[in-house]
Amino acid sequence: MSDNTLHMTMLFDFFGELLTAKQREYFDLYHNEDLSLSEIAEMAGISRQGVYDIIARAESTLTHFETKTGVVKKWNETKMQLEHAGNLTRQLQLVSGKDEQTTLLVSELTAILEGINNGI
Repeated sequence: MSDNTLHMTMLFDFFGELLTAKQREYFDLYHNEDLSLSEIAEMAGISRQGVYDIIARAESTLTHFETKTGVVKKWNETKMQLEHAGNLTRQLQLVSGKDEQTTLLVSELTAILEGINNGI
């Protein structure tokens, strides 16, 4: 999967419900189901250019929402910070040894991080 396709798919996950039903359908078929423009056009009974225009409009709309809100960028940054916190927690556990209080704190922190990761 190309970086652009991955980025577009993430935008779709966050903002897809703001597209029209036709835009959602064609976008999904093109980016997620990996159908060609020609295949979608044949299924829909419209021209290849018509399919391209609908997908391009959907991509433009998704990009516009991300530009205005920055939600996907913030989500990615938060995810990276959580991964970093998880790595630090594991390192802390390694260097703390078997101290009961530190082990308890590390366990609680690990549970909190897992809960957050499961929620996003």
